[in-house]
Amino acid sequence: MRPLYLILGFAAVALGVIGAFLPLLPTTPLLILAAGLFARSSPRLEAWLVEHPRFGPVLRAWRENGAIPRRAKVLACVGIAIGVVFFWIGARPGYWLWLAGAALLGGSAGYILSRPSSAKAE
Repeated sequence: MRPLYLILGFAAVALGVIGAFLPLLPTTPLLILAAGLFARSSPRLEAWLVEHPRFGPVLRAWRENGAIPRRAKVLACVGIAIGVVFFWIGARPGYWLWLAGAALLGGSAGYILSRPSSAKAE
C-alpha cells in the first residue's frame, strides 16, 4: 500500500499547487490529504510538507487543533458563494437542484466556519 499512498500523496500535492492558482480547486484540504498520505508512505516527505514555510503553519494548525486561519475561511466562503452563483448561471438547474446544491455547499461553509480560527497560521 505504501507505493499507492505515495502516488496519491504526490497527486494531492500537484492538485493543491494547481488549486493555489485556480479559484474553485481547494488547496488546503488537498495538502492536508497529502500530508496524511505521506505519513503512511514517506515520513521524509511528510516532514517536508509539514515544515514547508508556506504550507506548514496551516497544516500544523489543522493537526494540532483542527483550526483554519481566518483568511482561509473568508476565501473559502467567498469561493463557495461564487460557485453557487456560477452553478445557477452556468448550469441553469431547476429550483430544487439548485437548492440542493446550495444546501450542500452551505453545509460545507458552515463546517468551515465552525472550526476554530488559528492566528498562528495566518
